[in-house]
This record gives sequence, C-alpha cells and structure tokens, in this order.
Amino acid sequence: MANIDSRTTGGPHEIVDLRSDTLTQPTAEMRAAMMAAEVGDDDYGEDPTVRALEAETAAALGKDAAVLTPSGTMANQIAILLHTRPGDSVLCEDGAHIHVYETGGGAALAGVQLDLVPLAERMSDAAIEARWRPEKVHAATTTLLCVENTHNRAAGRVLAAREMARIAGKAHALGLRTHCDGARLWNAAVAAGEPERDLVAHFDTVAVCFSKGLGAPIGSALAGPADAMNRVRKLRKRLGGGMRQAGVIAAAALFGLRARSRLAEDHRRAAALARGLQSLSAPGRMLDVQISDPPTNMVYWRLQGADGDALTAALSGRGVRMLHVGGGWLRAVTHLGITDAGIERALDSARTVCRV
Repeated sequence: MANIDSRTTGGPHEIVDLRSDTLTQPTAEMRAAMMAAEVGDDDYGEDPTVRALEAETAAALGKDAAVLTPSGTMANQIAILLHTRPGDSVLCEDGAHIHVYETGGGAALAGVQLDLVPLAERMSDAAIEARWRPEKVHAATTTLLCVENTHNRAAGRVLAAREMARIAGKAHALGLRTHCDGARLWNAAVAAGEPERDLVAHFDTVAVCFSKGLGAPIGSALAGPADAMNRVRKLRKRLGGGMRQAGVIAAAALFGLRARSRLAEDHRRAAALARGLQSLSAPGRMLDVQISDPPTNMVYWRLQGADGDALTAALSGRGVRMLHVGGGWLRAVTHLGITDAGIERALDSARTVCRV
C-alpha cells in the first residue's frame, strides 16, 4: 500500500473544500437580491419573483413552462411520476443520480424499476435497444429514458447537442418518453459552447439545479410542455413541495442564472487541478486522473495502492477536503468558493500527502 503523509500543517487556515459544488455560499450581491425580493404566496401562484424565475428558466431551456422545486431530487422524482405508471421500467445509466442518490425514490414513489445502461456504452443506440423492454405480459414495460448531463459518476462528462438529439430520437422511436437530469446542465452548456435549449431540445422534460454551480442556497426546477407542468404543480404539492413566500430563494436562483457564464472559471480551475495532479505522478507513486473532455468542474483521481479514506483524512488535516467515492477514487469539484490560490494549495497538499 502506498505511503501517505498524514501530518497536519498546524495552526488555523482557510479550508479549501472541494467535496461538492453544493458547498457554495451566497455572495453578498446574491444576499442583497434575496433581501430585496418581491414575494407572495407561491402555493397560490402569487409570488412574482418565482414566476419570473420560472419564465426565465423555461426560456433558457426552450420549454413552454417551468416549475420551481425545493430540490433536484424532487424535480427528478416528479418527472418519473409524470411519465410512468407503477410497474414500468425506466432506462438510465449506471451510477445516475436517480439510481444511486435518490434513496430508491423511483421504486418507493412511482413503483418503477430502473434498467441500467453501462457508462462505457454512452447510451448508444444499440445499448438503449438492448435494455428496452417492449409491452409483453411478463415484462416491466419500458416507458421512460433518463439521461444525466453532465454525468456525476463519469467525471462530469458532457453530452453535446448532437448526442442528446440522437439519444432522444432513439428513445422516441421506441415509444419512450424522455427526461434529462440536468442538475449541472449549465456546466454542460458552457463546456460544450452550446445553449442549454439546444442540449435539451428533443427531451420531453428537463430538471435543472440552482444550488450547485450557480451558487444559490436552495432550489431546482422542472421544465417541459405547459400542460405537463400543470400536472407537475399537483405532484409537487402531493410530495410536500408547495411553498409560500418562495421569492426569497427564487431571487438567489435568478441571480445565479443570470451570471452562469462564470462557470467557465470553475472549468478552468478544474483543468488546472487535473494537470497539476497528473504532473505529480512518479515511478512508484502513480496517480490516475480523470477529467471530462471538454472539462467541466469535476476531477476524479486516485493514488495507486492508497486507501481512499486515509488519503482524504490526510488532505483534510492540511485543510483540503475532497470526497472518497469508492475504490480509492477521490472527487474534487470546483465551484464559486474556490480560487486559483485554493487550487495551488490543494496541489501542494496532494504533493505532500502522496509524497511525490
């Protein structure tokens, strides 16, 4: 097993927290927008700031309408409820958020099973058709295909508009409805150099998140056809997602939405971190590094032979936090709170704890 230097630096220091982009803190300007927000009762459809956010989100995504939800998990689970019946099958990629991180919501709430497409197959036409279950007496009929863009477990992989159109086209040809978990769709659009509306033009619904790269403290949205969004509002209420003076959080989301071009800075810093980690490899101290092409805000890396928990603990002792996601792989996610100096400090700490 590789040696890890677990000695701490000693003395107080600022934490460089790369565990997730959910760790962003609202900026002073965002907090001011929240304080100034005009509000009403959103459960009655009377909050003007929520309505403005929903309209601007729908326009950015090229959809008729959007509905604010407290979380991305709720947005995804509403989409599954919207598109399926109990006993149906839903196609998604291995490691997708709806598969791993939504506490079995598809089974518990919608009564569906998930059929998984291996990540390596990148939702190819052949992979989709191989796992599609047509209507048969003994089968769980496939009715929905879900795609995650960017894909968390694939180091922030981007699916460009052409690939998204192909995937949706294949699904529709098989009679399936389509949903995009676009929690980081804003990152995908910046990385691909394509508008969000082009990425999801052929998808029936899309969920987006405001509390990751955009820096808002709470909130996601589900967008799609106007008649479907009317049904979504009822499903949101059923799941406990009806809100009152939600304009306070909608103002933060609007602020982040209008500043989303800054995500390019997160991508630049992630690429710098990946290059720096790659440069640390040496005979006997090999580092494996994964970052998407084009790069987004995620870097996965591991020190061969090292215990991932021990490595994260050693980094944490030096004020750098990353997430061990299993198999020795560490995840580092850049975001609004990470500076160039923070990247340098992360690399210095990695150099020390890995002894390279």
